[in-house]
Amino acid sequence: MKTTGQHLLVEYRGCDPAVLNDQSRIEALMREAAQAARATIVGTLFRRFSPHGVSGVVVVEESHLSIHTWPEHGYAAVDFYTCGDCLPREAYEVLREGLAARTAEIMTLERGQSAWPGIRVREHVCDRARPRAGRLSAAARTAALQTV
Repeated sequence: MKTTGQHLLVEYRGCDPAVLNDQSRIEALMREAAQAARATIVGTLFRRFSPHGVSGVVVVEESHLSIHTWPEHGYAAVDFYTCGDCLPREAYEVLREGLAARTAEIMTLERGQSAWPGIRVREHVCDRARPRAGRLSAAARTAALQTV
């Protein structure tokens, strides 16, 4: 088996706080993301925190996908590490849409034993604003958190 892989570090901003605070929705999105990346799911573990936020991991044969959410800030930090022939960029797109992220920052690293020395940064991009209907105000985000 190859030890080389891609590691995507992603920051999603301007996300829907109700989604970010919904443990079952986050788990479903992460499973969908793993499947879109053509990864083989081994197991999952997710937890909702009080007063808000969700953290979780999808363990895949090819490594893992993890997420930590801050609904009160409309923010999610995500980590996709996959070896072999997976397509982690597809997972990125699934979450971008599912979280209704307004912006995203993505750093792609190449890792593992190979010809290059150590970890190599392949790309670092800020994926700027995508128009989204019904952009929530701070008051609406707070109200959404109180209803979840």
